[in-house]
Amino acid sequence: MQGIELHAIDLMKRAGKYIRQKMDQAYHIEEKTNKSDLVTEIDQHVEDLLIKGILEKYPDHLIYGEEGRIARPETLDGTIWFVDPIDGTMNFIRQKRLFAISIAIMVEGELRYGFVYDVMADEMFHAIKGQGAYENGIRLAPLVERPVKEAIVCMNATWVTANRRIDPALLTPLVRDAVGTRAVGAASLELAWIAAGRVDGYITMRNMPWDYAGGQVLIEELGGRVGTIEGAEMTFLEQTSVLAGSHVFVSDVLTYVQK
Repeated sequence: MQGIELHAIDLMKRAGKYIRQKMDQAYHIEEKTNKSDLVTEIDQHVEDLLIKGILEKYPDHLIYGEEGRIARPETLDGTIWFVDPIDGTMNFIRQKRLFAISIAIMVEGELRYGFVYDVMADEMFHAIKGQGAYENGIRLAPLVERPVKEAIVCMNATWVTANRRIDPALLTPLVRDAVGTRAVGAASLELAWIAAGRVDGYITMRNMPWDYAGGQVLIEELGGRVGTIEGAEMTFLEQTSVLAGSHVFVSDVLTYVQK
């Protein structure tokens, strides 16, 4: 590795060290959109650290960060870093594990680099377009093609109860048919776990680009597919549904929801 990917990994490792040092100290917590959408002063400070580290080396690059500590770009022109300083803030606060730092780098509308760092497990997942995906420097194998009936699926129970985004009757049969379901509470980790072969698919009706972009590079480098629940490609500038996994898994899920 060299250049921009090494810089990103170094920044994430330093941010992870900071989080581990601060997580057992008292810190301020705020509610953003609802009781499960939280932000801490540590999230904000980590985003500041990442922004500073990016712009010191690449002053012309743009940053699309979760906490909005810098103005977000309105187009996909130039080089954009999608940054989530702590993905899984509720897990960070309550469980002190199962949260991640996630970064993706897009160049002129094309995702080129993806990084997901499980801070407490010290697992660094990274991928470079055309060069494969890795966990702690060890190359990951291509995804195993499994249909829903052979799959472990990451999905929040919200989507099989009454909600405003999808008819729960569409996904209930999928849950019954799958080998099992998991809800980790950190989208980037769930996508990284697909890359690592620990689970087979991920479904949500509500993600932002900083949630999925890093994991998308990992999965696509291993022969997988990431798009919307309707089967469309990502647009990266707004909230969206996400359906991710092997081509067989994604195609199978679409037969459940496109009825």
